[in-house]
Amino acid sequence: MLAVVDVQGRLATLMHDKETFYENVARMIKGAKVLGLPILWTEQLPDKLGDTLPQIAEHLAGEARLVKRTFSCCGDENFLARLKATGRRQVLLTGMETHVCVYQTAMDLLAGGYEVYLVSDAVSSRTAANRAVGIEAIREAGGRITSVEMALFEMLVVAQGDQFKQVIQIVK
Repeated sequence: MLAVVDVQGRLATLMHDKETFYENVARMIKGAKVLGLPILWTEQLPDKLGDTLPQIAEHLAGEARLVKRTFSCCGDENFLARLKATGRRQVLLTGMETHVCVYQTAMDLLAGGYEVYLVSDAVSSRTAANRAVGIEAIREAGGRITSVEMALFEMLVVAQGDQFKQVIQIVK
């Protein structure tokens, strides 16, 4: 399943390499939809921090938005209930900030026995250094590091069929 963590408000506009980050989060969402993956997306205190960016939210139409107060998505009972309801044990993580909310979510998921796949080109922080620290900390804790293309093609398995054709268009 795919988790999209807190790509929202003014803070999102301060992310390192933000345009590439936004594009890759959108690509991951579109690819997850093609492959039929459950998607959970969160917003941290949207009344204070703002809503999910429109260029991300447009791809999340029809998916349930989860509002949280905790840094970790797993600190929210609604997130945990929806995660459990998916029946999935592998979680692709995207969002921001890599060294705070994404990191803490990854730690809690790993502690809960989930396999965590950090989509490294679809996470960001305000600085490149904090992004790198978050990625490395998740790797050291047992999370697997992937990218949008690597994850999508790994899930596809074969280079044929309608899903393959759709994913090729997404990653172009």
